[in-house]
Amino acid sequence: MNKAFTAVILMALVTYIPRVIPVSIFRKEIKSVYIKSFLKYVPYAVLGALTFPEIFYSTGNTPSAIAGTIVAFCLAYKEKSLVIVALAAILTVYITGFIL
Repeated sequence: MNKAFTAVILMALVTYIPRVIPVSIFRKEIKSVYIKSFLKYVPYAVLGALTFPEIFYSTGNTPSAIAGTIVAFCLAYKEKSLVIVALAAILTVYITGFIL
């Protein structure tokens, strides 16, 4: 029980520290256009890095996976919200899975 409690405390610290450090470092508004544009695309880049390798193998149907990926890229390029991009890609894979 003691090891489990220690593990939970350590995991809490590991997840808490990356959230607190940016808040404590960047107290003022970021005025750099370069940094703002970089941070604007971070959510899409992270989602892509986490999901892209598994996209083509998760459905078992490569053409439907490619169709969903194309739809996701197009919507992300048009700066749609992350929820809209994900739902549209899922719907595209679902529909093309029946067609192909």
